Amino acid sequence: MEAAILAEDLRKTFGNGRRGGGGKAAGPALDGLDLTIRRGTVHAVLGPNGAGKTTAVRILTTLLRPGGGRAAVAGFDVTTHPDRVRRRIALLGQHAALDEELSGRQNLELFGRLRRLGGPGAARRAGELLDRFGLADTGHKPVRQYSGGMRRRLDLAAGLITDPEILFLDEPTTGLDPRGRTEVWQAVRSLTGGGTTVLLTTQYLEEADQLADRVSVLDRGRRIAEGTADELKSAVGGDRVDVVVRDPARLTSAAAVIGMAARAPGTTTDPDRRLVSAPVTDRMAALTETVRALDAAGIEAEDIALRRPTLDEAFLHLTGAGTTGAGTTGAGTTEQEPAA
Repeated sequence: MEAAILAEDLRKTFGNGRRGGGGKAAGPALDGLDLTIRRGTVHAVLGPNGAGKTTAVRILTTLLRPGGGRAAVAGFDVTTHPDRVRRRIALLGQHAALDEELSGRQNLELFGRLRRLGGPGAARRAGELLDRFGLADTGHKPVRQYSGGMRRRLDLAAGLITDPEILFLDEPTTGLDPRGRTEVWQAVRSLTGGGTTVLLTTQYLEEADQLADRVSVLDRGRRIAEGTADELKSAVGGDRVDVVVRDPARLTSAAAVIGMAARAPGTTTDPDRRLVSAPVTDRMAALTETVRALDAAGIEAEDIALRRPTLDEAFLHLTGAGTTGAGTTGAGTTEQEPAA
């Protein structure tokens, strides 16, 4: 199957190599990035601040020329055929590009006219997209009256005004509450059913877990891991049984009992949470044995649960300690790009 997006040994360096006057030394934002994204899928790109996510998206959407390597989008080289690439893609940034005073329908019709659909064609496409994204009943209202989730869905609709083959979503749910985020997730899921390929960058790892068919993890300008969310989670180990002990004085004895029942090395304790956690190979057998062993030892448990590793744990494991976790914008080097 032909790749919708292909990057081979992609490179980009910013800076002039001189320090002083507040300047930064030269450094690679991309350092040999390889990326292959299949058509009709949602592919998430994760990484700490400074990993190269924004630079990669800017190159793939023809906003920035690569310093080396090759990139092709929708079958066309981004350097030699940028116009052909642009006709087949849409890019949605972190903030909705909408006119607050116009209605939802008027915004979509405006985008349609700008893309040369003509008056009747723009009106017809606006109606289709309002229905598709559940905004038909509110299409007459000014955008300033929309909730965050509604604005983002309308922004998605605007990006699809010409039915692009490939949609780039740069942190699409930043700042949304849980309901708004769920609304956007539902809208994104509907896209691949129509054949659209989605490249998603996000700092919400739950978002990648929910939406992505495959996930690529970037660090220091390179791809350091790729696979399904479950495959990446397996990098930090298998399932575990977690037990919260009622009496903190029984924590040590509970750890010994649970370790024997789980029949696997690596039992850990968290005194502050009164938690014992042990790796397991057979989920249900380990759970049954743990309950029986605790009962036989007269140790009361407040909670017992089987748990799989999270994508957050996989991310931290792959990128190493000291990187910025999901949903944060703290420590880490922000990508610096020259003004256009």
